[in-house]
Amino acid sequence: MTPPSPQSQKPVALVVGASRGIGRQIAVDLGREGYAVVVAARTVSDPSKPIPTAPDPNSSSSTITTVANEILASGGDATAIQVDVRYPESVENLISQTISKYNRLDVLVYNSGAIHWASVPATPLKRFLLMQRVNPEGLYATVHASLPHLRASPRPRIIVVSPPIYSRFFRGKTAYAIGKVGMSVLTKGLAMDIDRDDGLRGRMAITSLWPAVAVESAATQQFTRRDPREAEDLRKATVFSDAILAILRAPAEKVNGELLLDEDFLREYAGITDFSKYNVVPGSNPRRIMPRKLPDLTVAEQADEGKRVDTSAKDKGKL
Repeated sequence: MTPPSPQSQKPVALVVGASRGIGRQIAVDLGREGYAVVVAARTVSDPSKPIPTAPDPNSSSSTITTVANEILASGGDATAIQVDVRYPESVENLISQTISKYNRLDVLVYNSGAIHWASVPATPLKRFLLMQRVNPEGLYATVHASLPHLRASPRPRIIVVSPPIYSRFFRGKTAYAIGKVGMSVLTKGLAMDIDRDDGLRGRMAITSLWPAVAVESAATQQFTRRDPREAEDLRKATVFSDAILAILRAPAEKVNGELLLDEDFLREYAGITDFSKYNVVPGSNPRRIMPRKLPDLTVAEQADEGKRVDTSAKDKGKL
């Protein structure tokens, strides 16, 4: 058996769903920030074909292979590992390979996602089940497999690409919203588990992040191809990546359990007031897609747990 690599001197970030678009930008920027980056997704380049050096970052020519090569070419440290988050054994293999390579894990970013925006009658059960497997189930499997290794990190962080919880989000995409909101519920619930753990409270954080304005990606390309003017309502993926870097720099207690919007966090925490540099079309004024004020999910009796029941047979009180 090959012995594990020596402990990496760099913090290690695993980005799941990093082959293109937002995920690719996150991986590249984490590499520039000094992280060793594990670039994970389903898509790899065909070894029998030449690998493009500068593929369209929102196209199928951008894969975990090209993203890892891009990070390496800029002097960073990156490893591409294929994963299909629908299958727990694939997720477990991803984490195992990550630890075998670097012997540590400090940051997990879960960007993998399946999208189908349609009414309930227009969403087949097969498509609904696919979204649940990739979105909340894939997230849960990845977080669960990562937690023992994150716990050993001096500054463990989890960032989930999922939205704030409010009813307008359900409209016209209920099947999709069920899974994405479920991901945000995991953020809220795990954050409360962290707060109960003396060994992690104030050190570890899980945070959800969502764009306030639509971000250029493979998904939005279908609209801009049809009508190039649609690009006027888009921001570059760097706005989302910059928000993630700001979250990672923030104290754990400030971001643990928060459901954040990229623009709002950058404005309030990083002090950014001019977002024009992020516009895909210079001089445009992209339309905000998210509410400016969101509901508070707490209740007056928030601190009252009642009779707390733990049905697990072992490791009570631990993550």
